[in-house]
Amino acid sequence: MKSKSPILMIAALFVLSISCSKNDIEKGLDCVSESLYEKVKHSTDATNPKKIDFTVEYSGTNTLKSVKWTFGDGTPAETVTATGTTVSISHIYSAAGTYTAKTDITVQNGGATCTSSPTRSITVN
Repeated sequence: MKSKSPILMIAALFVLSISCSKNDIEKGLDCVSESLYEKVKHSTDATNPKKIDFTVEYSGTNTLKSVKWTFGDGTPAETVTATGTTVSISHIYSAAGTYTAKTDITVQNGGATCTSSPTRSITVN
């Protein structure tokens, strides 16, 4: 992913420069760069193979506000308000299979917010 970061930043700059002011471009680049400080992890619970523990770690200089988790199995999304730099949640899947879990990570950047939405493929046994 790190090798794709410069390409993504150049693409974002190009798209933003077509239709945005300088201030908008700077805000957009700030939001793109925030995702570099976000780490999404998951692991299978030691006692229940259908229980997956999810964690988002944020190491940037802004403020982690919230994480909305969509687990990919049709259950309602859950939003957790951040109280620090790490947000965790567990989810029990009802059946074995492969699911696409999505996290909407919202970071407060001055007076604006930035949201990135990484996905992970989750295999449940």
